[in-house]
Amino acid sequence: MNINQLKSFLLEGNKWWKVLFGLPVVAVIFMLGLDHSGDSVELGQASYHPQMHQDRCQPDQLKGDSGASYGESTENGIKYNVRTPLNYDPSIAHPLLLVFSPAGSNRAKTEKTTGLTLPATRAGFIVAYADHPELSPSTTVELGTIPHLMAKKWCIDEKQVYITGHSDGGTSAMALAFMTGTRHIPHAIAPSAAGITYEDLRDRKCPEPLSVMIMHSSKDRLFPGFGQQSAGWWASCNKCDPIPDKQGDGCISYSGCANGVKTLYCEGDQPHSQWPLRDTQMIEFFVTSEHLDGIDKLSARIEKK
Repeated sequence: MNINQLKSFLLEGNKWWKVLFGLPVVAVIFMLGLDHSGDSVELGQASYHPQMHQDRCQPDQLKGDSGASYGESTENGIKYNVRTPLNYDPSIAHPLLLVFSPAGSNRAKTEKTTGLTLPATRAGFIVAYADHPELSPSTTVELGTIPHLMAKKWCIDEKQVYITGHSDGGTSAMALAFMTGTRHIPHAIAPSAAGITYEDLRDRKCPEPLSVMIMHSSKDRLFPGFGQQSAGWWASCNKCDPIPDKQGDGCISYSGCANGVKTLYCEGDQPHSQWPLRDTQMIEFFVTSEHLDGIDKLSARIEKK
């Protein structure tokens, strides 16, 4: 299924959804537009180390608030919320975790569903949750402008951008990593339940080796087998050994990848709509995909849920 077919499927699905439930379009748009700015957000206390002082910002030039910020927007109106560590230091360049929403969801719902805020901010990340725009190459490019926009307000290392997302969000996360003009943005990706097959990828030029963690379910009936197919393409692009090694956590890992990048395929058994319960594992994957200067070992600072 390519992006255009996926869009047609989603549009057709939305028609049936309206017929079944009879919700007015205006009400749906209103609900998706809520950012739940009154909800409490639990932020983590990051450990800063001397190595992190190598990349610094000038705090007087940055106006982003510490803590939870709501209603940031791209040029064409894609809204996103921002979370910093509880003890955010605006002089230190932070890695960014960017999270894209699935169809039918928004930034606030995605934050609740994924539960990434606490473990990610504990690990020293600034986190951004973006709304779900209509899926297309142009909106994917628009989502890719968020890191640069954020770097104008928060102290972010644009060389350390890590992207995840579920379903449509996973599709956009993966597309950013292989599309010409945006493939330079992510340092590593961890798409979940993405709607991209080997057929969609096989004629595309490989990006530079990139750490990739593909998460997909064996019971995904919307995109059956898509995760295994895309993982194989990434393993080939990353010049990994062709036969993966089984891990004890439901993942397989391709070894011998170029430039020391990691390539994983992690399979669950949840339905398509459900976010995989791999938050700590995913953040650890990002942290160890290439050493992040000054960030401590995860085991010391991330509590298991």
